[in-house]
Amino acid sequence: MAFPRTVQVLATRFLVLVSIFQPFVPVLRAQEENQIVDPSFFDGLRYRMVGPFRGGRVTAVTGIAEEPHTFFMGGTGGGIWKTEDAGHHWVPIADDDLTNGNIGALDVADSDPNVIYAGTGSACIRGNVSVGTGVWKSTDGGDTWGFIGLPESGAIGSMAVHPKDPDLVYVAALGHPFGKNRERGVYRSADGGATWENVLFLNDSTGAVSLAMDPSNPRVIYAGMWRAERKPWTLISGGPEGGVYKTTDGGDSWEKLGGGLPDGIVGKVTVSISRTNPNRVRSLVGVFALLNQVRFHDADGACRLPQGLSPG
Repeated sequence: MAFPRTVQVLATRFLVLVSIFQPFVPVLRAQEENQIVDPSFFDGLRYRMVGPFRGGRVTAVTGIAEEPHTFFMGGTGGGIWKTEDAGHHWVPIADDDLTNGNIGALDVADSDPNVIYAGTGSACIRGNVSVGTGVWKSTDGGDTWGFIGLPESGAIGSMAVHPKDPDLVYVAALGHPFGKNRERGVYRSADGGATWENVLFLNDSTGAVSLAMDPSNPRVIYAGMWRAERKPWTLISGGPEGGVYKTTDGGDSWEKLGGGLPDGIVGKVTVSISRTNPNRVRSLVGVFALLNQVRFHDADGACRLPQGLSPG
């Protein structure tokens, strides 16, 4: 049976398109299965400065998943800035509302990107660091901001918003950098900041500096606890209570993790969870003059240091 020439041409073009896109099918499947991408694909990429050039030292960055060109950044003295074109242009968005330009943490609610939380006071504490004045919130994408509490938290190192509830938020409060105070540790609010509960408190010298929420189970949260006190001439860093803590019930109870993690006098702690494999958690733990990278798999509880490093 002979087909009209138009049909033959269309069929040929279809086969050509199939042959063109066929090499991309394994890549797409790999992305769907969260397989590791060949590192050679990134060889041509280079980091470059995208601004803002007057924002100051940056200690907080976040974005909107559904808007890949929209980001927010917080500076240690430059306030909060926003870009909607992947860094080509930046605009300060909180100068008229915030009473403190030192931003330590930012987080956008995944379930409602109009909701943004900002914690003041950088937890990267230098001798001339400005003290934070609590937590601020925007419900209109950053156009306006309002104060929602924790005025004595001093420095906020991290924030985590529940992926399905924009009113459920956790704050890592380091506390006053120049002295002891009780408003430190991990705080939780279930009503968008109207009230706060101190769900993890160790003592008046040890605060929370980092948080990581399991994207597959937001009731699982890791917190890095750090005993720190800044003097103009030195930094007092480390204590026996510091380390990595974990909750599996949304913050009602916490357990200090061991099993291979450094013990004794522990310094600053950061923690991060892999989005493609939440059983893989990484932590940087300061131990005296040595900064150890610790990788552990929560699935079996095994912890280990990278080859060549020791806990002490």
